[in-house]
Amino acid sequence: MPKTAEPAAQRALPGRKAQAARNDEVILAAAREVFLAEPKAPISAVAERAGVGISALYRRYPSKEELLRTLCYDGLHRYNAEAEAALSNSDGWAVLTDFLRRVVDADVHSLVVHLAGTFTPDESILPEVHRSSDLNTRILRRAQESGRLRPGVTVADFGLILESCAARPPSGSRST
Repeated sequence: MPKTAEPAAQRALPGRKAQAARNDEVILAAAREVFLAEPKAPISAVAERAGVGISALYRRYPSKEELLRTLCYDGLHRYNAEAEAALSNSDGWAVLTDFLRRVVDADVHSLVVHLAGTFTPDESILPEVHRSSDLNTRILRRAQESGRLRPGVTVADFGLILESCAARPPSGSRST
């Protein structure tokens, strides 16, 4: 795995905490790759892909369900961040197109589609779910107010569009 620059917050951590933060990032990246390819893969496949011992993984994530929940919650946080960034545009149509492009590029929706039903959400995610709903409504309204999106389109249509994009093969596995 190529070495990347550490985030400033991580550099400020003392030795073991910095190592734990690096392990966490590596574990989450590996889990994303493993579970996108095979949602029912064993957690040992994540440890192997991450290059960490299974005990290091279990110290941070006591169960596969907790790891899956963290992946999806992180995906929702990223989705909301991309929606907020798109809303900074002054053009209503560009808000919608930028939002869709950002979410597809971040590939957060495919994670949700692939992992749906593999873990039990808890109430801690509700504020982000409500935030997501509000952001989606604002994006839709701005696009419709621009006059370039027909009035019959609903927020539920975002899900269909993103689900179609998520149905494409994961990068690196393109069929010929």
